[in-house]
Amino acid sequence: MNAALDTLTRMTDTLAACQQGALPQTDMIRQWRSNAASLPLPDKFGDVLANLLDRIEASALFSEESCSFSQKDLFDSLQLWADKARSRLANS
Repeated sequence: MNAALDTLTRMTDTLAACQQGALPQTDMIRQWRSNAASLPLPDKFGDVLANLLDRIEASALFSEESCSFSQKDLFDSLQLWADKARSRLANS
């Protein structure tokens, strides 16, 4: 497995830990922002990821699910992003 796929695996492991409550959202977001910058993906991946991470940060301001910021939906979207990134990296 190449370095980019290893990085993406570490990112998804961090996402899972965050979803399980074993890692604070701020730590997960920091790692994702840092590691994503090293992935050889088209700019649109970075734009989408930045938007998702910004929304997850904003959702942390709410103690419960709100109609505007469902953390579960945002985490699901982040996993979808990772799946698409993995497919793109594997086919590069």
